[in-house]
Amino acid sequence: MPVHPLMAAKFPLLDGVPSFAALLTDPAFRERRAEFDRSPVPDDVPEVATVDERVPGPHGAVPVRIYRAAPGAGEAPCLVWLHGGAFRMGDLEMPEADRVARELTHRTGMVVVSVDYRLAVGGVAYPVPLDDVVAAVRWVREHAADLGVGRISLGGASAGGNLSAGAALRLRDEDDWLPAALALAYPVLHPRLPPAPASLVERMAEVPEILHFPPREVRETTENYLGGPVSRADGYAMPGLATLERLCPTLVLTAEYDDLRVSGQVFAGQLAESGVDVRHVVVPSMLHGFLNLPPAIEPVGRALDLIAETVRPPRART
Repeated sequence: MPVHPLMAAKFPLLDGVPSFAALLTDPAFRERRAEFDRSPVPDDVPEVATVDERVPGPHGAVPVRIYRAAPGAGEAPCLVWLHGGAFRMGDLEMPEADRVARELTHRTGMVVVSVDYRLAVGGVAYPVPLDDVVAAVRWVREHAADLGVGRISLGGASAGGNLSAGAALRLRDEDDWLPAALALAYPVLHPRLPPAPASLVERMAEVPEILHFPPREVRETTENYLGGPVSRADGYAMPGLATLERLCPTLVLTAEYDDLRVSGQVFAGQLAESGVDVRHVVVPSMLHGFLNLPPAIEPVGRALDLIAETVRPPRART
């Protein structure tokens, strides 16, 4: 399937921009970046109730934002959600955090707890961001009655997908406890990307170079997160290295036009080989980071529905 036309229409804005970093930081490209980031469709973000909390963690308090719909009968399912940003960018306000949480809460009545984990900047490195996530999940688990939640799932996008899987593995091994499900959107789970199939290389030829993730860039991102060479990675930092048996049911969403898709695809295969219930869906026509787009742009809305289906309790058979 071709790149989504609303995305492809923005590619000319990138002509002459030397790198994605320059697009983000160089004042000369400020207007172009603003236009590139502007939503191509009306973006009606649902209004839901939110509460900001600070939960205890081994490195200090961890900010979280709790999203809930109108109170209903019984316990609501809960999703602990982690934004992406290459481990060094992102916050609770970015669409991949705030809009995703609002959409899931509005559509399903679930409670979403979005975690503002420490970023790998200013000397912070693994395991600090992962420690924050594990602390947040434990807090939700311990305060489930106060939050009005029952079934607790864990998920995230990109770097947040990595942290979600790493936290689930830590909780399995340290607490003998697992979330009900994992929802991983375009995650990076290996210290080095597995080889890309020819079909993906062919698709990526349609995407401007500055939207690619070459091996050098992936290595630098991984080394920044680890605070050293990729050889430092263990199975909690890069879950593709872990023993995956007994992990909870997992949804893996990958983008059709994304160099990083191979990591999620290989991880889904590793889960299946380990006897884990896994569903891998390649989201057509999309690039990495598509959950930053409004759900009116299909197939983003369908991807949100898949996450919601993963988090909700399975329907009882009749």
